[in-house]
Amino acid sequence: MRIVATVLVLAAMAPAALGGEAEEPIALGSRRELFADRFLIDRLDGAELRLHPPTLAPPSPKPRPAGHYATVLKDGDTYRFYCRGHAKAGIQGRESKWEATHAGELTLYAESKDGIRWTTPDLGLYDLEGHPAGNVVLADAFLVNHNFTPFIDERPGIPADERFKAIGGLTYGDRDDLRAKHGPGGLYAFASPDGIHWRRLRDKPIIPEGWGKFDSQNVAFWSALEKKYVCYFRTFVKGFRSIRRTTSKDFLHWSDPVPMNANLPGEHLYTNGTHPYFRAPHIYVALPTRFMPDRGNSTDILFMTARGPGPYDRTFKEAFIRPGLGAGRWANRANYAAWHVVPTGPAEMSIYVTGGLRYVLRVDGFASVHAGYEPGEMVTRPLTFTGTRLEMNFATSAAGGVEVEIQDAAGRAVPGFALDDCPPIYGDAIDRVVSWKGKEDVSGLAGRPVRLRFRLRDADVYAIRFR
Repeated sequence: MRIVATVLVLAAMAPAALGGEAEEPIALGSRRELFADRFLIDRLDGAELRLHPPTLAPPSPKPRPAGHYATVLKDGDTYRFYCRGHAKAGIQGRESKWEATHAGELTLYAESKDGIRWTTPDLGLYDLEGHPAGNVVLADAFLVNHNFTPFIDERPGIPADERFKAIGGLTYGDRDDLRAKHGPGGLYAFASPDGIHWRRLRDKPIIPEGWGKFDSQNVAFWSALEKKYVCYFRTFVKGFRSIRRTTSKDFLHWSDPVPMNANLPGEHLYTNGTHPYFRAPHIYVALPTRFMPDRGNSTDILFMTARGPGPYDRTFKEAFIRPGLGAGRWANRANYAAWHVVPTGPAEMSIYVTGGLRYVLRVDGFASVHAGYEPGEMVTRPLTFTGTRLEMNFATSAAGGVEVEIQDAAGRAVPGFALDDCPPIYGDAIDRVVSWKGKEDVSGLAGRPVRLRFRLRDADVYAIRFR
């Protein structure tokens, strides 16, 4: 199934060149498109979509922030890291094992200028035994600190004192005594002007506990694509951990939840990690934790995408990040990706994983259209664009190359833009401009339905953009 954002039109599947009904072209405009799903692809011949797992980076200098249900935000030139920690002293006079489990949970904070070297600033907000560094950003929100998850609110016109938002909270199940003592269960809303000083927006949960099973990292963000807030949260479906989605115009009142049906048969998705990709925010990237209760509660990390309210794309069913070497990585619930993939260099992105690990991959490099030494081809569906040139994120071997042809909607080469007009492009670049006999300007084709044909040899194409 092809996944289509609400601002796009779902095209018919039969290409015009084969005598079927003409496809409505995809209005690509000037946005970047990743080859992380089959949205743009009409035909692959001798080529394939290939997942590119990230590489484990060398250990960062200490202190290395590490904790469960972590969040990383790139706020201008500052990286902000939040995760769950524990106070040394818990609640006195505990009345239940359940309360003892969550007593002393708090939210820790770290900062960085490059996403590699971190500091733990003394925020001066709490004086807690066991945390002399003072990097506790929230400690007096019992049961919310279990999964407190902040984001930068990018809604236009947002008040300065609500520039940061967060959600957090748990489900009590049949524990009415806990509701009487701590208030209703569910997800609570918080706001902050600076990501450090937080306040509740309401005294009751914005998302009621009856909607899900919230002892996971539940996430919310402002979607520029959908022009509303979106929340993806954990629930159970037929005994399996799964994902639901709800939306809101004001962050306080939410629509009825919709099941995402993302699980493969027999699969637990413990977290979802869904967020707009920073270079193509109309594509939501998800890095869920897959939970294996029959294998010692071991976990790995998957890669999924979604386009607006559409379902998750499960083109890639294999693990994106495996547990790796060492018994500790195979321990109970040992592998969670921090929420957000963030840039840590002009051509590099980072993913932070439980235990202070950092994984890196090239910008846009989640997946690619790939061909080996024997040439392969990919042809797109019909599309329209704006701009004057075509940029390509690609990599080849020394012997490999990529050639690009622009076709009309029926699949005929446009004069001057045929494969024979495009010298083989080789190398490794994030935004290489494609040319045909030295000509880069494609503005004469802007607004017209066209297809793109790629011929690859020992090469990967990760993304394209008209600009």
